[in-house]
Amino acid sequence: MTLSVSSSADLSMTELLAGYRSGELSPVQATQDALDRAERLNQRVNAYCLLDPAGAVAAARESEQRWRRGEPSGALDGVPVSIKDLLYTKGWPTLRGSYTIDEEGPWLEDAPSVARVREQGAVLLGKTTTPELGWKGVTDSPRTGVTGNPWQPALTAGGSSGGSAAAVALGMGAGSLGTDGGGSVRIPAAFSGIVAHKPTYARVPLYPASPFGTLSHVGPMTRTAADAALLLDVISAPDARDPWALAPPLRSCVSALGSEVAGLRIAVSPTLGYVSVHPEVAAAFEVAVAVFGELGAEVEPADPGFGDPVQAFHTLWFAGAAKSLELLDSARRARLDPGLAEVAAAGAGISAAEFLDAMAVRNELGIRMGAFHQRYSLLLTPTLPIPAFAGGLEVPPGWDGRRWTSWTPFTYPFNMTQQPAVTVPCGFTAAGLPIGLQIVGPRHADAAVLSAAHAYQQATTWHQRRPPLLDE
Repeated sequence: MTLSVSSSADLSMTELLAGYRSGELSPVQATQDALDRAERLNQRVNAYCLLDPAGAVAAARESEQRWRRGEPSGALDGVPVSIKDLLYTKGWPTLRGSYTIDEEGPWLEDAPSVARVREQGAVLLGKTTTPELGWKGVTDSPRTGVTGNPWQPALTAGGSSGGSAAAVALGMGAGSLGTDGGGSVRIPAAFSGIVAHKPTYARVPLYPASPFGTLSHVGPMTRTAADAALLLDVISAPDARDPWALAPPLRSCVSALGSEVAGLRIAVSPTLGYVSVHPEVAAAFEVAVAVFGELGAEVEPADPGFGDPVQAFHTLWFAGAAKSLELLDSARRARLDPGLAEVAAAGAGISAAEFLDAMAVRNELGIRMGAFHQRYSLLLTPTLPIPAFAGGLEVPPGWDGRRWTSWTPFTYPFNMTQQPAVTVPCGFTAAGLPIGLQIVGPRHADAAVLSAAHAYQQATTWHQRRPPLLDE
């Protein structure tokens, strides 16, 4: 391997590992480069709410010694990563963007995904920002403020894993663990020009259980699909604390990379039959679809045939918000994000019958998509219908809709169906803002989805563009 970049912070996870094997790079150098990048740029975008330079460098030194002995401890040994501040991380507070949580802890355990990356030798840099309790598709909270877009900091990074997306896009760590209950890894990844994968539900063990129930997933956020596959393989390992977790997959996602796209029957739905899409997004999507045709896939226009399930999603999501706040006293409720308090109040009034009606809608949606994927291996859609907008707002200025779901219609349906979905960068607007392509597969087809994303990235260069902040 011959390195041709000015900083190891610009390298992917797989490139870093290759550099460690060859001896051209050390985990200490990679960690310090990521920390230096964070020191220079975090104040511009507010991606990290906690950084632990001393702990990270100490872990990197241990990793360096293992590599020198030729005894790396795991698949991620020495790779600097960050953790969204919704996931328990031993020794660090998990405050979830909220003043309602006591910083004192104690903080005694890792969430399953955090435990797995730690066991595999990753260097944990810190915690990334989230909206309060991860409730919305942008990242601002009473406790940590607004997280800016890595391409234009005055705009939103998206959410709820916005801090993770901004950190990865700017090289403040090669990867991150995010969560996705309605698009929360895919939304900020699309706005930030990186890759993020929402796995099949329960592919990645989750503990403690989310108040948003089986809508919530943990997923990798990286700069390449190959890195997302590597990180997903690691965090998919079993954990007894999640009673719903799936058995380990028979085939790793990394081993599936390079699988042929040629011959796959792929459905293309630019609007899902009901979404209004920004012209620049529509144009980039059309070009991206053509790439799959050039790769030999059988590409066909086909809508899945369902209407917007937003009302059923709101019932499930708002009920989860109410559950997450049920033990708060009036003093702590007064410090909540007003939007969160509003949707939780709506959720508190949902009856059991209404909840079960929403679950029935979800079930029918899953049945429809199961049948759809009997005909089509994959489904392509835009990840989002619009580019990034002003930071600190739940919806764009003048938008016809009050809630974040009004501009994320391509993401939350696939939380309801529990299908795997990945977003990859597929272009830029005239103003230089990233556009995302979403690739959806049937349940359990995580390897196929990531393999298709990898094939697309091998044929394109959008993921190689750098945010202007890196050159200032």
